[in-house]
Amino acid sequence: AYAHCDVLIIGAGPAGVTAADTLRKTDPSGEVVMIGGEPEPPYSRMAIPYVLTGIIEEEGTYLRKDDDHYGAQKITYRQGTVDSVDAAAKVVKLSDGSEQSYEKLLIATGASPLRPPVDGLDLPGVHHCWTLEDCRNIARLAEKGADVVLMGAGFIGCIILEALAERGVNLTVVEAEDRMVPRMMNAAAGNMVKAWCIEKGVNVLTSTRVTKLESSGENPDSLLVDLDNGEQIPAHLVVVATGVKSNIGFLDGAGLKSDQGIIVDEYMRSSDENIYAAGDCAQGIDFSTGEWAVHAVQPTAVDHGRIAGMNMAGSVAPFKGSLNMNVLDTVGLISASFGKWDGVEGGDFAEAHDPDNFRYMRLEFDGDKIIGALSLGRTDQIGVLRGLIQTEMPLGDWKQKLMADPHLIADAYIDCAH
Repeated sequence: AYAHCDVLIIGAGPAGVTAADTLRKTDPSGEVVMIGGEPEPPYSRMAIPYVLTGIIEEEGTYLRKDDDHYGAQKITYRQGTVDSVDAAAKVVKLSDGSEQSYEKLLIATGASPLRPPVDGLDLPGVHHCWTLEDCRNIARLAEKGADVVLMGAGFIGCIILEALAERGVNLTVVEAEDRMVPRMMNAAAGNMVKAWCIEKGVNVLTSTRVTKLESSGENPDSLLVDLDNGEQIPAHLVVVATGVKSNIGFLDGAGLKSDQGIIVDEYMRSSDENIYAAGDCAQGIDFSTGEWAVHAVQPTAVDHGRIAGMNMAGSVAPFKGSLNMNVLDTVGLISASFGKWDGVEGGDFAEAHDPDNFRYMRLEFDGDKIIGALSLGRTDQIGVLRGLIQTEMPLGDWKQKLMADPHLIADAYIDCAH
């Protein structure tokens, strides 16, 4: 016989934990079981870089700080890995041979780092920065003055860059695209981040690929990193941050509709009416495009978890879609990207570009509404930009004023909101 529960949650990241707490608030009696794959209590991956910089201890990454949060909420927490889901029988099989049946299932299994096709990634001294175990390995090797190579300068790469730079390592960043954070910034903004990093003593190589990693003969603890420009650089540590993919492989045969992630409707429900999905493994509605997208960021995971929890508990809570929004601090330069930052065909844009002072603002319009924005070097307008995009506020006469000076965004927001 195997255990039965009303709601089973696979995954114990922000989406799974938020869903469990939300379910509990709405339905105090149902049996909730949450399965997590790592030996630590449920934690936030986005907090790992702050452990590396010493701002927080490992316990500071835990999603719930009170010792017996899950027990007190009557949420049964199990450590284990799910191998397969039998949707017809409503049963999941775990890798230890045990089974768990459910009435409703939430898949919140997150994502995993992509391994680029590069020889030598299995050598000692090569790590992803994805788990607390990775964090311990990196902390051991990233000593002050150590030669470190970071592969990838996307959103996650830049968060790791910040932590490594603060540890005082000799850092080289290798990014295959022609600019830093290519999926959240245009060339003007991405290259401004690059210039800033170089000024701060970080060596940044764009339009460059790592072709191979090899052991350096004289010292077993050191590596040589071969680049496609013919250079070879020494490294004590190589950190790989070349993108992530949704953890949905174990669902083969479960019959769920999926693409980059599990396709969900506005109630976070999959193509099976008893199975929901949330977070990095869910492909939900994008607020800006109305299309289905995976937004692998923690705010989206928390939103997904809350909406899924409400709907699984019997409420009717549709989700308006997640806003593609990233805010980064790269060695002290704050950058932000919102919505359709690359604009729409036929749309107008306003731009203020001040590379000498590392300040940049670009607004993208569709008619007289702002649909996307990029901002560098300022923190005061992040809430305003988000508000203008999410409320789809018509700007009227303010559009022309913003076209002339995009920095007037706060004035426009206050005026149009009244």
